[in-house]
Amino acid sequence: MATIVFLPFLLSLIFLPSTNAGYWPPSPGYYPSTKFRSMSFYQGFKNLWGPTHQSVDNSGINIWLDRNSGSGFKSVKPFRSGYFGASIKLQPGYTAGVITAFYLSNNEAHPGFHDEVDIEFLGTTFGKPYTLQTNVYIRGSGDGKIVGREMKFHLWFDPTKDFHHYAILWSPREIIFLVDDVPIRRYARKSVETFPLRPMWLYGSIWDASSWATEDGKYKADYMYQPFYGKFTNFKATGCTAYSSRWCHPVSTSPYRSGGLSRQQRQAMNWVRSHYLVYDYCMDSKRDHSLTPECWR
Repeated sequence: MATIVFLPFLLSLIFLPSTNAGYWPPSPGYYPSTKFRSMSFYQGFKNLWGPTHQSVDNSGINIWLDRNSGSGFKSVKPFRSGYFGASIKLQPGYTAGVITAFYLSNNEAHPGFHDEVDIEFLGTTFGKPYTLQTNVYIRGSGDGKIVGREMKFHLWFDPTKDFHHYAILWSPREIIFLVDDVPIRRYARKSVETFPLRPMWLYGSIWDASSWATEDGKYKADYMYQPFYGKFTNFKATGCTAYSSRWCHPVSTSPYRSGGLSRQQRQAMNWVRSHYLVYDYCMDSKRDHSLTPECWR
C-alpha cells in the first residue's frame, strides 16, 4: 500500500515543470566543444527544404517558419559515430506549436524503418519556458508504431537571449546529450535492439507541430506572430563518416578516450536531472514498458 501511495508523489516530481530557473549546474570539469573544430554552414551542410525560408552567412544559418513554409538543412556526409554540435538561439515570445530541431536521422535512406536521435525545442506561450526534448528512435519506431524515448528538460537560462551550444555524442556504446558542455542525458547501448547503429545524417529544421508540441497540442502555432526564427552557428561535426575505414576510432566527450563520463560530469548531469528534468519516459506509468526494455535493464 505504501508503494501505491508513493508512486503518484514520485510521478508528480517527474512531470511537474521546473521552478529552478536561474540555478546553474556545477562545472562538468571537461569541455568537449573546445576539442572539436568549428565549421561554416557550407563546409558541412546543404539545403534540404524551404530554401526561400533560410539565409546563410559565412558561418551560420537562419531558418524560419511562416504560414507558407518552414525550412530544413542536412549534412553533406552521413556518419556512423561522432560529436555533433551547434550554437542555437531561439525566438522569444509566443512560439507555441513550433519545433526547432537539431538531430541525427537516416529517414531518407530507410523510410518507414529509420533511426533518429533528437534535440528538439518545443515552442511555448508567453511567460512559460521552452522545453528541450531529447529523443531516440530505433528502426522505424518513430513512424507508424511510435516508440519514443523522450526525456524533457527546462533550461537554467533563457535560450532566446543568446546563443548556447547544444550537442549530441553518438558512439557505438552510448549517446550523450549536452548543453553548454554539461551532460544532461546518457543513453547507453544495452542491446542491439534498443540502439541506433546504422549511418545517419545531421539535420536542422523548423516546422509546425501544433498537434503535439506545446502541452500535448493544447496551444497551436499562431501566425499572427510569424515569422518564427531559429538561428544556428558554430557547427561541429567530427567523427567517423560512413566512408571511414573500420579502424576509425569513435570520439569522446569525456577526458577518457574510451568514452563514458567522468565523475564530475556525472555529478553535473545528476544535478541537472534533479533540478530541470520535467519528463522521463521510463517513469511514465502510462507507457508500455515492454517496448522500452532498456528502462529496466
